[in-house]
Amino acid sequence: MEIEAQEANYWLALIRTPGLGVAGLPALLARCGSLAGIFTASSHKLSGLAENTRQWLENPDWDTVAQDLRWLEDTGVHMLACTDPAYPPLLRQISDPPMVLFVRGNLQALSLPQLAMVGSRNPSTEGRRNAEEFSAYLSNCGLGITSGMAMGIDAASHRGALRSRGTTIAVWGAGLDKPYPPSHRELAEEIAEHGALVSEFLPGTPPLPHNFPRRNRIISGLSVGTLVVEAAQTSGSLITAHLASEQGREVFAIPGSIHNPMARGCHRLIREGAKLVESAGDILEELAPLLKLEPVNASVESPVPEPDVEDPEYRLLLNSMDHAPISVDLLVERTGLTPDVVSSMLLMLELQGQVEATPGGHYSRVTKRPTS
Repeated sequence: MEIEAQEANYWLALIRTPGLGVAGLPALLARCGSLAGIFTASSHKLSGLAENTRQWLENPDWDTVAQDLRWLEDTGVHMLACTDPAYPPLLRQISDPPMVLFVRGNLQALSLPQLAMVGSRNPSTEGRRNAEEFSAYLSNCGLGITSGMAMGIDAASHRGALRSRGTTIAVWGAGLDKPYPPSHRELAEEIAEHGALVSEFLPGTPPLPHNFPRRNRIISGLSVGTLVVEAAQTSGSLITAHLASEQGREVFAIPGSIHNPMARGCHRLIREGAKLVESAGDILEELAPLLKLEPVNASVESPVPEPDVEDPEYRLLLNSMDHAPISVDLLVERTGLTPDVVSSMLLMLELQGQVEATPGGHYSRVTKRPTS
């Protein structure tokens, strides 16, 4: 629900209060009786707070707060307080939920079951393709795709959901008046139209390095699980995965070639207990009980609609392959199809178990074992 202007003033003042987090808010509300009461409370009721916290609450900078409120009114950005019934329930469960969320776009998108998808800012071609194709398929299954709008895997995940006309949520490490990276301004507009842009930071907040771990806890906190598509050993996406684990959420990782440094972070997560993902079915199988979906047996039946292998293009592609690994470039040369079409068809065939990815970004046909 929308916050009234006066109440919005109080929340905007609270989130500017130094040293006051969401953990201390219930006790302060109980002591002062209401949001308004916090700002008219006697020194006795504010005793025990840090000096700078108490000084702000006794004399807030209401002019700056008024500027924040005008920004909300001018931009149509929603402010969602942690006490609001529309506040995402999964996010409320984490140990340090944001006191307030600023949301541009569809508030109802935050109520969808979400899967966080994260990874390297400098992925391989295969990693970028995996992110986009997994995102496109999983968003078609009803999952919102949540990420951080960074270069690389994040952007590919958002674009996959947009391509399939699904819902995607981008969590920013800056104020919503500052698209970051600036080159993603157009992507941000698409996300706002088909999902939501989310930040806990006030307008004017720059994308400082220490903001991004805070952003990451929101990405994982909004989601029932986190999928790491491709990540180096030092990737920030591992922070998101570890936060998801600490929050009691599922963690998934896509393995890669042992020669690919961008796969080592995923391999590390798998050694630590993340679920190895070879198909979208592996994710849906794990999340089915949480999302009240029909259980999926990924080893028997792929969740992807069966590609029509009688289609001339699918037949041409399969006939151009054998059981020895072959590169996408060579398949493009043999078939005359575009790289995008070949990559999309290969992923469909891979999720169906008819082809498999091999190290180096190559593919081979899978030998079908006779049934007994």
